[in-house]
Amino acid sequence: MAEQEHVTEALPHPLAEPPEGEVPGSREALTDIVHVGHPAHQHTRLDEHLPVDHHLSNVYRAGAGLAGLFLVVFGILGLIDRIGFFDTGGDNTLGLNTNGALSVLSIVVGALLLYGMVRGGNFASTLNMVVGGLFVLSGFVNLALLDTSANFLAFQMQNVLFSFILGMVLAMFGMYGRVSGRLPHDNPYWRTRNLDADEPEAGSAAEAAGAADAAKAAEAARESSASGAARR
Repeated sequence: MAEQEHVTEALPHPLAEPPEGEVPGSREALTDIVHVGHPAHQHTRLDEHLPVDHHLSNVYRAGAGLAGLFLVVFGILGLIDRIGFFDTGGDNTLGLNTNGALSVLSIVVGALLLYGMVRGGNFASTLNMVVGGLFVLSGFVNLALLDTSANFLAFQMQNVLFSFILGMVLAMFGMYGRVSGRLPHDNPYWRTRNLDADEPEAGSAAEAAGAADAAKAAEAARESSASGAARR
């Protein structure tokens, strides 16, 4: 009889007020447990201790380093020749037309790319894509400014073609292993993008576990009630 009364007191009354806050095992509590520390909306960070991440970072570093080195050398050689800052004459360096302004700009952009090479990771990937896009845009702009008084960087057709080629190559280095519809499942960008897809499965599993625990508790209560009635 005492056991039956104890079980009856443990069960909530049908007309009782709902408890304040979250009830352990409830849908809200389980949802919070699933979402705690969920990194789905964080930026992808390459972990270079993993082989795939290390390989991607090396590709981004190589693209930024090669392009940056060429631009720095090109700019330094242009300054050594003491070409006028806004001279639009036919001064060539490494097969490209140049002047003082273009030489300084090349050194600045090259130094930025070399910094991206040193830093590596997601930063180098994004930097390659951004600078590559700017080079392609520069090619279109300076193509429109050829043979005009606004051609302050002394661009010629070979410079325009170089901007297009370098821009597309840099962008491809930056997008490697990042922008594709068929990334392998061990790819860091795939892992980040597909965490949201795993959430419903995790939530359903947690809810199923909670329901199973509740069913076990109810079954135990019924068994205790039956045993108490038999003793009585």
